Amino acid sequence: MSTTEIDTTELGEKIVKVLKTIFDPEIPVDIYELGLIYDVFVNEDSEVKILMTLTTPNCPVAESLPLEVEEKVKSIKLVKDAEVEITFDPPWSQDLMSEEAKLELGML
Repeated sequence: MSTTEIDTTELGEKIVKVLKTIFDPEIPVDIYELGLIYDVFVNEDSEVKILMTLTTPNCPVAESLPLEVEEKVKSIKLVKDAEVEITFDPPWSQDLMSEEAKLELGML
């Protein structure tokens, strides 16, 4: 295992930590536990691409949330660049929420 692989895994964990500090304004659960983050890609150059969705296409934070994700991920020291791509395929559903999120919202 090369050191690069370890670094990208470590960086991935740091990114997830940061994502867990970002909340959907309408739901008191962070976007990671809500299941809004579909994928996080980190390449050898420490460039990050995040594939995420929103709870609805006309979500009030459709403009600001992806920007907040991008800014916060870019603020991680080892990240050279970050890009957020929004997708609605598959559309978000409550099934994507973690057990923790469902518990928090009284759905369990």
